[in-house]
Amino acid sequence: MNQNGDICIGMAGAGRATELHMNALKRFSGVPVCLKHIIAQRTEQVEYAQKRFGFEKYSLSFEDLLNDKEIDVIDICTPPYVHEEMVIEAIKAGKHVICEKPLSGYFGKAGDIQPIGKNVSKAVMYDELLKSLERVRSVLKNSDRKFMYAENFVYAPAIRKAAEIIREKKSRILCAKGEESLKGSSSPVAGEWNKTGGGTFIRTGAHPLAAILWLKHIEGKVRGEKIEVATVFGDMGQLTSSLSDYEHRHIAASPNDVEDYGNVILTFTDGTKASILATDTLLGGSRNYVELYCNDAVINCKLTMSDMMDTYFLDEDRLDNVYISEMLPSKTGWNHPFLEDEIIRGYTDEMRDFMEAIYYDREPQSGFDLAYDTIKIIYAAYKSAELGHAVKL
Repeated sequence: MNQNGDICIGMAGAGRATELHMNALKRFSGVPVCLKHIIAQRTEQVEYAQKRFGFEKYSLSFEDLLNDKEIDVIDICTPPYVHEEMVIEAIKAGKHVICEKPLSGYFGKAGDIQPIGKNVSKAVMYDELLKSLERVRSVLKNSDRKFMYAENFVYAPAIRKAAEIIREKKSRILCAKGEESLKGSSSPVAGEWNKTGGGTFIRTGAHPLAAILWLKHIEGKVRGEKIEVATVFGDMGQLTSSLSDYEHRHIAASPNDVEDYGNVILTFTDGTKASILATDTLLGGSRNYVELYCNDAVINCKLTMSDMMDTYFLDEDRLDNVYISEMLPSKTGWNHPFLEDEIIRGYTDEMRDFMEAIYYDREPQSGFDLAYDTIKIIYAAYKSAELGHAVKL
């Protein structure tokens, strides 16, 4: 902490995730924080982010965050292929860690034939991922630092209300459905396995998957049981590869060796089921939901699109700085704008929980176990899709 007793934040990355985390922090003032230092790979990007968000310093070196004695927590919003290394280095340097999804993944090894998504067995990737996760677990076990998994779905108001209902009614979730779909990604490396560790399911399907895992954990605690995933069945594919350039013009997905469609079926140890869908083929914005079919209730959680407001525009004049919704190709016609996006999708309560966990020395609600289970299940799904049958965990 600094001399004022503020929690000092070091930020690694200056992209969309950084923007969401910083906007969320601006809405929360319960714990005093200082934005100490931000780093990124490109000077123009990090200079702009420093001025926009109000960080005291900026640079291009992660070492600068590790060596700053005032920094309490490092928020890792970098590309996935550096997550494991940064998490381990930060913990060893005595810093708490906030980590964007995924915690880890397989991004290639010496001798791999490129592109790895087409040439390296998913069974091999799964085994290597488990080794990566155990390396992180070992470092955490020998530290008193906190690991906070930045899974915003866990903190979304609709998901939190669902958890409250499950706690009070002691409802059993018999079947769960979840989806996050978009028209693709704005990232230039989203189609490359060696940068992202997977395709649309790791980028977007991870969110509803984690929310369902968390809700089943809540159900298990209420019932005094430990409910885990028993088997994973995955179906992955490239749907857009058959399109001509003209047919492809509205979709931003350009998968090289990753999937643009993923559907995963989970069977839990209590015999219940869940199905999670993620695609890069959804036009008109984004779709984020979790549906719970319980023994005594149906709970539909909508994160987007919101129906709290409708807009109709004949043109986009003077709307350049007006945010309507994520990945929306056009603001004309009828649309459902995102309202209080950082709140509705959980980012505000996520950052509040993390800052309070550090300040009051308690565990975060979204921590290492959820990060571990989420990426393990995703890679089990990739392995299942390759084998053509369910994978036992």
